[in-house]
Amino acid sequence: MGKPSLGERLQAMFPFDWELLRHAGAEPIPHHLKKWWFCLGGTVLYLFVVQVVTGIALTFYYVPSPEEAYASVAAITREIRFGWFIRSLHKWAANLMIIAVILHMLRVFFTGAYRHPRQLNWCVGLLLLMATLAFGFTGYSLVFEQLSFWGATVAANLAEAVPLVGPWMAHFLRGGPEVGGATLTRFYVLHIGLLPTITSALLALHILLIRLQGVTELEQPGADAKTGERHFPFWPDHATTEILIGVLLMYLLTILALAFPAGLGPPADPTQTPDHIKPEWFFYFSFRLLKLTSLHVSVALTVAMGAIAFFWPFIEEWCRRRWRMPDGVPVTLGTMAFLVFLVLTVWESFAS
Repeated sequence: MGKPSLGERLQAMFPFDWELLRHAGAEPIPHHLKKWWFCLGGTVLYLFVVQVVTGIALTFYYVPSPEEAYASVAAITREIRFGWFIRSLHKWAANLMIIAVILHMLRVFFTGAYRHPRQLNWCVGLLLLMATLAFGFTGYSLVFEQLSFWGATVAANLAEAVPLVGPWMAHFLRGGPEVGGATLTRFYVLHIGLLPTITSALLALHILLIRLQGVTELEQPGADAKTGERHFPFWPDHATTEILIGVLLMYLLTILALAFPAGLGPPADPTQTPDHIKPEWFFYFSFRLLKLTSLHVSVALTVAMGAIAFFWPFIEEWCRRRWRMPDGVPVTLGTMAFLVFLVLTVWESFAS
């Protein structure tokens, strides 16, 4: 019996079945996914990885205490070598991730990819959107500048107005009766501990469900007009496309970080309310709704719309069985809901 080769020794130490990897690489992908806007899930995953890497780098210098938080962010921005660049990459990756998740959800909705048997994956996707928004909110609050401090105060007041669980939620977020040092600590734990864990678990579940159920195949753009092929291989076609998108995203993030670096406002002052409180752009919708109605009405409407969106696959299925709802109704309702969101967001962006 001859001496085992290096490959055989490595296989014995790490007995992985490489045939499984080759099988995954040969998986057929529906032809419509050659268009990148039909496949934004990979974009979200890539931006999440950028968030994790840059976030870990920032935690080496950030100090989560009311006395040192602002000064540590100022040091990252102005003193630490390339600190401003890492912070800017982190900021812009967060913004692009929110946009990518929203666009992905819109694509899934308007192509009907949430219907049976993929209702659960729609719910997971909406939870991912909520986690992404929570990432943006807690990260913005960690800067502990004037606007972020009072934005956290407004958010806690909104949470307190939620029916039934509102007071408990507000006390949990504040860590007491008012926004202060305990609030900053809790936001820090949420931002670097709980939310990454939840997001990773949701991403894993989302990918698992896709693997088990497959991707929804769209009938109209599904086949190549020349060959009639409805599928193409994952490797190298789809993998190469995803790598190229990742390179282009990194280029875009670099340009945004250089052209629009993350700024820094005045430090938080609990004794002085700023004239104009502005949340981050992804909460403009809720902020404008608050201005147009009242605290309790805006919170009730937001909770109701979120619940309808979360359970929409089941609501639509029930309506189809009961009233034979035409196919165009969900598209019309979705278009109207998105236009309301867009109008209120743009309106608040121009408001003083």
